[in-house]
Amino acid sequence: MVDDIGQRVITLVTRHSGVYMFRKKKYDTYTASSSIHFDVKLDQDDAEELIEDYSREFNVDMSNFRLETYYPEVNFSWNLLKKPEPVDVPDFTIGMLIESAKAGKWLYD
Repeated sequence: MVDDIGQRVITLVTRHSGVYMFRKKKYDTYTASSSIHFDVKLDQDDAEELIEDYSREFNVDMSNFRLETYYPEVNFSWNLLKKPEPVDVPDFTIGMLIESAKAGKWLYD
């Protein structure tokens, strides 16, 4: 069962997750373990907007949060035959947002 803060965070993430064709409610399956990057599929700009709204709505101190940690710069190559080097990205989940909202500050990094 999700508590009130958890549900409010999920609702906020849902608002930022976009609109889907035919009103498909893909976001109905979001949970605390859902990845912001892989499940919600927010790009860097959308994630930045989410974090701004999140910190304002839940009064969370995000001074030690670095978006670049979760959305690192990927080297681009014009060589189509060369695979890009894989980039190791740490977890960035809805649960992290929920726990930080309860604490009033960003708890990770």
